[in-house]
Amino acid sequence: MREIVEKLLAIEREQEKRREGDRLAAYNTGERIHKKQLAFHKCEKRNRWVFGGNRSGKTECGAVECVYLARGIHPYRKNKPNTEGWVVSLSTQVQRDVAQKKILRYLRRDWIEEIVMSSGRKDAPEYGVIDFIRVKNVFGGISVIGFKSCDQGREKFQGTSLDFVWFDEEPPEDIYIECRMRVLDKRGDIFGTMTPLKGLTFVYNEIFMNRSNDPEVWYEFIEWSDNPFLDGEEIRLLENCMDEQTLQTRRFGRFAAAEGLVYPEFDESIHVIDPFAVPVDWQDTISIDPGLNNPLSAHWYAVDFDGNVYVVAEHYEAGRDIDYHAEQIKAISERIGWKRQQNGRLGALIDSAAKQRTLASVKSVAELFFERGIAVNPNVDKDLFAGIARVKSYLKQGNGLPNIYIFRSCVQLIREIKSYFWGSGDVPRKVDDHSLDEMRYYLMKRPTNIPPLPQKSVIQKDKERLIRRARVGKY
Repeated sequence: MREIVEKLLAIEREQEKRREGDRLAAYNTGERIHKKQLAFHKCEKRNRWVFGGNRSGKTECGAVECVYLARGIHPYRKNKPNTEGWVVSLSTQVQRDVAQKKILRYLRRDWIEEIVMSSGRKDAPEYGVIDFIRVKNVFGGISVIGFKSCDQGREKFQGTSLDFVWFDEEPPEDIYIECRMRVLDKRGDIFGTMTPLKGLTFVYNEIFMNRSNDPEVWYEFIEWSDNPFLDGEEIRLLENCMDEQTLQTRRFGRFAAAEGLVYPEFDESIHVIDPFAVPVDWQDTISIDPGLNNPLSAHWYAVDFDGNVYVVAEHYEAGRDIDYHAEQIKAISERIGWKRQQNGRLGALIDSAAKQRTLASVKSVAELFFERGIAVNPNVDKDLFAGIARVKSYLKQGNGLPNIYIFRSCVQLIREIKSYFWGSGDVPRKVDDHSLDEMRYYLMKRPTNIPPLPQKSVIQKDKERLIRRARVGKY
């Protein structure tokens, strides 16, 4: 028995020795990787970001991605024979203490062809500042990982053609733009790992909000609880010494303004789903917030057999008349197979202001929509605070699960939820909230206490569960 124990201990010591010598192997086998890091590595987009709290593991995946690309051993992407990339830090001191330290951690010594220093000794590179590392690529050539710092200024980022750039923390906008130019001709990758401590900066607009609708943009949030290697007691102690706004950035990696988000419960990875064909039995109604110079916002709402709400289509446009909007609403309804009333009209909710007549028109907006085949109901509850509370309850129930899902194609509604902040006087900022207004109108029409559904057989329940799983992928 003693001999068996000694052999097992010897094997364990040898495995530990190997892990220390090849930390990338330990990372690859799942010993030091968690699922959100894995999602980052698997993502095929060319501009991908990890917004993470401190010690959530965001820097680890950035460093590993660089090593994957330099070595030509990326497990989820097409590898190149030789690559050239930059690691961009905020300063040379941060580069030395964080980014290059992580890169060296995952680069085995026998993979390194040469280390060129900006300062310090190459036989002890971790204590100096590295200029670049020449890495042996598995295809037989040499890749280069160069190191840059933002305090060098934009001019130091000109001229080179690159395969990748890793931003360790948020760079200044001019350097970000310059680096995007560096990967343009090679169709290279930009990736960043950061804690959004600077508030609503250009990264918030360009990446998180993706205002340009760039199909190559992707992001993921990582928080402390996503990292299984953090000690629970340490998390508790850190939480107790932070206010709510600091916690949002330091723990969850979320963007925060001084006023705070109205809907911090919203999580794009949970509430946003891929579109699917909505059964007629689920289809409920359209909700409209009218506008002429301002945008008109309309969304199509469906409800499944369990009372979950789905926002399944969107029309959002400014500077158009009612004829145009009515035609667009009917065209979208036709495209998605939306049900009509017995009289052949589409049914919709609309802001109560739509029933008012003005000096400029003898007919109200509601009447004009009716004449164009859309029967709008202006009897909506516009109580702002009750509506916000109702939306919050749908985003996260007492059991921690949502009761509302938004199709990924409803880009404007998603943007408005993500950018809806409290202003002065305990009311939200009145900016870009047309979609949110009509979502509140709809949810305020929903019953607060959903009556019990008729009893179904085991076969019916199982059939419905399989249908939902196939369509939504979240059950």
